[in-house]
Amino acid sequence: MACYRDLSPIGYCVGSLVFVAARTWIAVALAAASAGVAQGFGRFTLGVVLPAVRSDLGLSNTIAGSLATANVGAYLVGTLAVAIMSSRLRLMAIMRIGLVISVGGLVLAAVASNVVVLGAAMFLSGFGGACVWIPTPVIATDAFPPEKRGLVIAVLSSGMGLSIVFTSQLAAWVRQVSGSEGWRTVYLIQAAIGLVIALATIAVVRHSKGTVSSKGGIGGFDALRRVAGWKPVTVMYTTFGFMYLLVLAFLTSRLEDDSGWSSGNASLAFTLVGFAMVFGGPIMAKAIEIFGMRASLASAFALWSLVVLAILPGWFFPTLVSATFLGIIFASIPVTLTMYFVQNASPEDYGPGFSAATLAFGVAQMISPQVGGAVADWTSSFTWVLLLSAGCATIGIFGALRLPSAGADRSTPRSSPPMRSPLVPSSVFSVRPN
Repeated sequence: MACYRDLSPIGYCVGSLVFVAARTWIAVALAAASAGVAQGFGRFTLGVVLPAVRSDLGLSNTIAGSLATANVGAYLVGTLAVAIMSSRLRLMAIMRIGLVISVGGLVLAAVASNVVVLGAAMFLSGFGGACVWIPTPVIATDAFPPEKRGLVIAVLSSGMGLSIVFTSQLAAWVRQVSGSEGWRTVYLIQAAIGLVIALATIAVVRHSKGTVSSKGGIGGFDALRRVAGWKPVTVMYTTFGFMYLLVLAFLTSRLEDDSGWSSGNASLAFTLVGFAMVFGGPIMAKAIEIFGMRASLASAFALWSLVVLAILPGWFFPTLVSATFLGIIFASIPVTLTMYFVQNASPEDYGPGFSAATLAFGVAQMISPQVGGAVADWTSSFTWVLLLSAGCATIGIFGALRLPSAGADRSTPRSSPPMRSPLVPSSVFSVRPN
């Protein structure tokens, strides 16, 4: 990057740099907000309003689990679509498509009068969530040097965390005012916010890269296999997809149904999950810097088991503390796995390769809520659902310990040549020959 030496005074150069830096971070903030709309609103609101939805529509836990399955099943379909589209469309175009679909899902949920329409809304939200999340990390990080990309990815997870905090508080307030039928109002407000964020993101965020790869293979698995350590990473991602939804999809229901909590207290616990997510990414980034990626991931999976077990007695303050740790871990694991792909996949392989890993993650997500709902109906309790999640976390521990040391402990990408920022117009960085 350079200034016009014969035309631009020093003040103009400094001003331009400040403008570029400010615009870049604004774009990152919008990318984080977009992730919040697609993930926090589109995918995790159901877990907060699920008791109200069950009461209003008269659903069993199994049918309610099917709604979550529709959402994560669509996420699975979306990841496959991204793997295909990433060799044909720019990543920015895929992200924009995902935002439009996500907002459409929120609008449909706001007017849903029965479980079929709500299921369609969950499908749109899940599909859009995949189209937004998979391209977003590389779009947001390309404007930064390698040593700052972990922080940027952590900011994206913070956007999801803040959206969950907002959703939890909004749902608690709406249920107090409108009762069980107020869940539609939650989605309506989210749809309005999502529309504003989508328009701002489309207007501001830019990405200069073209197509990603024409050699990704079916579903991107050829590209995935070119990433060092792809087997343990995929195992961890798949395990995480199954275990986290067993808790988050039914946490509110567990606390209200099994532990006798009020809807306000249950929403408070979910709020703490979202609040802690804001700090989960940065905490994990620091842990990786000190202890390395293998040790940090193994510790995160082990801590998940302990925290989930601590929720079982239903004690108020210990459960709130556990919910806080849940949020930290919930944010840290996927952020770390995403960081691993950004650092170890070539630019050509990132899109289809990360999509392929997310496809396995999506399969686990699709199965998880259905299994959890069925187990809850069979046992008339959510105890065994949480125990299943705690047990699955042990698989993640072994996956983390099998990461290759070279890839797991590297703090910079395998190949990161200097590049101009993709988040702002290319003319800002144009260089005039001497």
